[in-house]
Amino acid sequence: MALLETLEWRYATKKYDSTKKVDQKDVDKIIEAARMAPSSSGLQPFRVVLITDQQLKEQIVPVAWGQQIIAESSHLLVFAAWDKYTDERIDATFNQMNNHRGLPLDTTDDYKNKLKSMFAALTEEQQAAHAAKQAYISFGMAIAQAAELKVDATPMEGFSNGELDKLLGLDKLGLKSVVLLPLGYRLGEEDWLLKLKKFRLPKTEFLIELP
Repeated sequence: MALLETLEWRYATKKYDSTKKVDQKDVDKIIEAARMAPSSSGLQPFRVVLITDQQLKEQIVPVAWGQQIIAESSHLLVFAAWDKYTDERIDATFNQMNNHRGLPLDTTDDYKNKLKSMFAALTEEQQAAHAAKQAYISFGMAIAQAAELKVDATPMEGFSNGELDKLLGLDKLGLKSVVLLPLGYRLGEEDWLLKLKKFRLPKTEFLIELP
């Protein structure tokens, strides 16, 4: 199915069939699409947390403002970004990159040092915001891949980030939760949103063409 057709098919599912589980092969493809997403300077300053344990999903429901789709979903993906950029994190990523490419570790020193200086000039809050933006690019890729596989997904920002970080131990890993993506299959007859016509701004309003 073409990408535009899959995007027309997908919607933010509000009710999942808890009896249906997504095949792990499809979940792996969705995660791989997230992993292959572009990021600023190739740093990938975020991680994806996969949750399948039913008890843990139910613990997350109150953290997610009582939204039961967390517990109903087959799998839950948590996109979590670095809390800040450090020299150690930047060095580690570029060392892995150069090793993978068979290049001397000092190949990218000039560029790497410029990055370090740029991030050092930002507050930790600004650094975390920058990392979160990279996570969202990956998040979008995961949504698109899920749609191509006819797996339903629900983008969710409605949760207490700090509470979730403590529950999952993300704060101890230097990560901050950014956005959630429950996966599963729609329970159409009980999902109020599926009955509504899909709406997006018309292209004439969405697109600004400059001469």
